[in-house]
Amino acid sequence: MSWLWAIIVGLVLGVIARAILPGKQDIPIWLTIIFGILGSILGNAVAGWIGVADTKGIDWIRHLLQLAGAVAVVAVGDMAWQAIRGNKRRT
Repeated sequence: MSWLWAIIVGLVLGVIARAILPGKQDIPIWLTIIFGILGSILGNAVAGWIGVADTKGIDWIRHLLQLAGAVAVVAVGDMAWQAIRGNKRRT
């Protein structure tokens, strides 16, 4: 069940991260899910490092850090995907 939950959270965070980033990200949905999962892991790690991984009630800071991690991973991952695919962006 934890894998299913990770996929759902990765999808939600990846889609929100793509909506936050300006422009169009030409990455497939499976890569969006993977980037969302990686962003969630990154956000959890940062939350642990600063000591807010487990608080009373809803962990808003941890969730914001997960979203920030997803935005960063989607941004970098999109650039890497474009470089691998050989697609040049028009600005």
